[in-house]
Amino acid sequence: MPPDGFLDYIELPGPDIPATKVFYGATFGWKFTDFGPDYVAFECAGRRGGFNAARKVVSQGGPLVVLYATDLDALEAKVRAAGADILSRETFTGGRRFHFRDPNGNEIAVWTKA
Repeated sequence: MPPDGFLDYIELPGPDIPATKVFYGATFGWKFTDFGPDYVAFECAGRRGGFNAARKVVSQGGPLVVLYATDLDALEAKVRAAGADILSRETFTGGRRFHFRDPNGNEIAVWTKA
């Protein structure tokens, strides 16, 4: 049993469930379980979450989900090829990252170690 406060699940806005599944499945290899037309759960490397069509996207200042990449440039190319807009890139002590907007409008970041 996980301890109190364990980050167990993340739920993101997903007004376009079909586009969400195509984007995250093709780009990151996520697996999905449908729970009706307005909700899909995902799993990736033991992490779980979902996309909920009833939740609203916050255009700025909401929580930021950060994914990891072993090859940041290659993953950025896949994200771009899947049709996502790259919002920013930055280098910081210990690594680099980029931010993109998914098909639902969520801002997501991807980082790698220096």
